[in-house]
Amino acid sequence: MSELTFEQKQDHYHKIRRSNYLASLRLEGFDTQPTDVDKPLPTREDVLAKYRNTSS
Repeated sequence: MSELTFEQKQDHYHKIRRSNYLASLRLEGFDTQPTDVDKPLPTREDVLAKYRNTSS
């Protein structure tokens, strides 16, 4: 069995972390889809811009 690279370990960690977060949301009653795991999260700047535009 070959050794995993740091990048492979990091990718696996991020995938599992995101999956666990979505499972937590489902337990709290939020509607999530299995495909949400693959969707990228918005950047901090995108979120701030969205709420700055709606609050005006």
